[in-house]
Amino acid sequence: MITLKQKNFNLQQISSSGQCFRMKPIVCNAESGYEIIASDHLLFAQQEDDLCKFHCSREEFEQFWYSYFDLGTDYKSYIDAIYPDDEYLTNAAACGNGIRILRQDLWEMIITFLISQQNNIVRIRHCIDNICRRYGKEMPTAEGGIYYSFPDPDSLAGATDEDLKACNVGYRSKYIMRTAKSIASGEMNLEDIRRMGYSEAKTELLKLYGVGAKVADCICLFALHWLEAFPVDTHIHQAVEKHYRDGFPAEKYSGFEGVLQQYIFYYELNGLKQSQIDKKLKIEN
Repeated sequence: MITLKQKNFNLQQISSSGQCFRMKPIVCNAESGYEIIASDHLLFAQQEDDLCKFHCSREEFEQFWYSYFDLGTDYKSYIDAIYPDDEYLTNAAACGNGIRILRQDLWEMIITFLISQQNNIVRIRHCIDNICRRYGKEMPTAEGGIYYSFPDPDSLAGATDEDLKACNVGYRSKYIMRTAKSIASGEMNLEDIRRMGYSEAKTELLKLYGVGAKVADCICLFALHWLEAFPVDTHIHQAVEKHYRDGFPAEKYSGFEGVLQQYIFYYELNGLKQSQIDKKLKIEN
C-alpha cells in the first residue's frame, strides 16, 4: 500500500467529473473507498482529507497510477491563474478543486465517449460495464475474485449490432462497430494519433464514424492530455451562455482550458445543486 498526502486531489470529485466511468465508491473488507479499473488495472483507493491510500505495489503505483492520476502536476497553479474578477469561475474551481485530468487509454476513451453521446453518467457506467463483461477479459483479483478488462478493438470489431444493443448502447452500436473495425483493420492508427499535436489529433479523430467535435475534444483531453481541449456539451454551453456574454475567455487561460472546463462541468452538475440546497435550508431556518 502507498500512502501519501496530496493537495488538490479528491477521489469523489474525480469520480463525479464525467471523465471516467469505471471508478465507483465501494466497501472492501469493511473499509470504504473507491474501486478504479483502467485498461487491465484494478485499484482500491481511500482518502481522508489530503491523506490518500493506494492499495497496490510501489512498482505499479509508480509505473501506472502516478501518471494516471496526473499526480506530478501542480493544479493549484491553474486555480491561482483564474482572474479574481471572474466570480463564477472562481466558485467553480473552489467547488471542484480536487479534480485532475486523468491520463486514460486512447482506445478506451474513444469507445467511452461514443457511448456518452446523449447519455447520462449512470447509464454510461452501466453500458461500459456491460461491454466489459461481455467482451473484456476476466482478470483475477488478489482476493480471488474477478474483474473485466476493457475489450480490445479486435473483440469489439467482431461484435454484432444485436449483441451491442443488448449492452444497452442503443443507436451508438453502429458507431462502436465501425470505429472498432476501422482501428482493428489498421485503417486508423492509434499510435500515430498519440504522436500528433492537439489540432492534428482532433482532425484525425473526427474521421471516425460517430465522432463529432465534442467527442473528439473529450478524447483529446481525457486520453491524449491536451489540456487546451475544451469539450462543449449541453451543460457547458448553457454555463458559457449564462456567464460569458462574449464566449468563454479561452485566451486568458491558454494551455489549460480543459482543466477549467472540468471545474465548470462539475460545478454545474454538483456544486450549484448543493448551493441551492444550502440556500433553501438557510431560508427555512
